[in-house]
Amino acid sequence: MPRRQDPGPSVKDPELYERLREDGSSKQKAARIANAAAARGRSAVGRKGGRSGDYEDWTVADLRRRAAEIGIDGRSRMRKSELIDALRSH
Repeated sequence: MPRRQDPGPSVKDPELYERLREDGSSKQKAARIANAAAARGRSAVGRKGGRSGDYEDWTVADLRRRAAEIGIDGRSRMRKSELIDALRSH
């Protein structure tokens, strides 16, 4: 696979960014994770999650609100399962 272009100076851990992109993460998600890892350390980023509960327990309104916060397009037409998929893959 050809090497991707340099992600630019805004990505603080380019090695982790490239690995996440190769695993299928979006550019935004890869940059967010790589920058968090650079700021707090990779092990700290892995321990961070687990505070918001399962998306399946959220209401559709809450899922749409979260989708709006992170900029998912088409969220107003999505069903609950589609919102969950979009949030998990963003």
